[in-house]
Amino acid sequence: MQKKIRIKDIARLAGVSAGTVDRVLHNRGNVSPKARQAVEAVLKEVDYKPNIHVSALSLKRTYKIVITTPNISPGEYWESIHHGIRHAKEAYANLKLTIEVLTYNQYDIFSCMKVFRQIAEMEMDALIIGPTFHNETNALCEKMDERNIPYIFVDSNNEGACPLAFFSSDHYMCGTLMAKLITSLIPANSKIGILQAVRVGNQSANSTILRKRGFMDYISKQERAYQVLRIPFSVEEPENNETYLSRFFTDHHDIPGVVVMNSRGNYVASYLDNNHIHDVKMVCLDLTAPNVEALKKGQIDFLIGQEPEYQGFRAMKTMLEYLIFKKPVNRENYVQLDILTLENIGFYKRFNNILS
Repeated sequence: MQKKIRIKDIARLAGVSAGTVDRVLHNRGNVSPKARQAVEAVLKEVDYKPNIHVSALSLKRTYKIVITTPNISPGEYWESIHHGIRHAKEAYANLKLTIEVLTYNQYDIFSCMKVFRQIAEMEMDALIIGPTFHNETNALCEKMDERNIPYIFVDSNNEGACPLAFFSSDHYMCGTLMAKLITSLIPANSKIGILQAVRVGNQSANSTILRKRGFMDYISKQERAYQVLRIPFSVEEPENNETYLSRFFTDHHDIPGVVVMNSRGNYVASYLDNNHIHDVKMVCLDLTAPNVEALKKGQIDFLIGQEPEYQGFRAMKTMLEYLIFKKPVNRENYVQLDILTLENIGFYKRFNNILS
């Protein structure tokens, strides 16, 4: 039996995106004459016959997908995840989709609880969740399970829940990697500062817990001794951060290395630079615009990326293909961890406009 040709196969043969092929198939415009000609030539060559039943069904019904993540800020990690979600939606523009986004304060457990309670009562066909707090996420997932509503996680998995799939870095391995990098930069038997966010409700993020566990497990297995010290940091009361950092670096003026396990590494880098402290090595997380700027200035030594845009894209694409085309789903989806330095950041084209 001849293998069924897929849209992505046509896109590959025509040298265009899957979204372009989809627009040609459904005659929706926004396609250049050259791209249309290339797609139509491939369609003729492979004798492509669309699944009329599925296409008609998908165009007839409106699907509602709810998305809940931490709040979105320009140039930050969660904005990249939402960019990916929007790109996937655009690739399936022929479908009738209603997208509702509800965000919460990831540093305030009560904000998360309020939003999740609201979502639990909403009508929807599917849910995409960016989990932060373990118990609150599982409580929402139990409601979804009772209502037979599929859900997918982005950024992390949540032990005890049963998502259709999750798209995430391996946070434990991320912490291990950060420990290996920082200990390669600093002397043995020295101090390491770890920036830790102050959260309302005194509950750490699930991803942070896993990263710190990986970090500490690696440190504990080393023959050389290291003293790990907590650096408090507040997103809710940023006016206190100057005091927090000043107090820490005054008390530990000889500290050679700092690790930031969230996307706020640029804050510490700016403090050190403004106070003319130039002998502290830094390993930070997430390719946000401020972090990349600090990396290009030489204020951050290693920056680890978690492919947030790819996570968002794959999560939405997987959900749509499951809902409409009943495609089988791979539950565990770990993304790669990129290690960026001043020397190789220029090869990541999407960052070349930052301090170029």
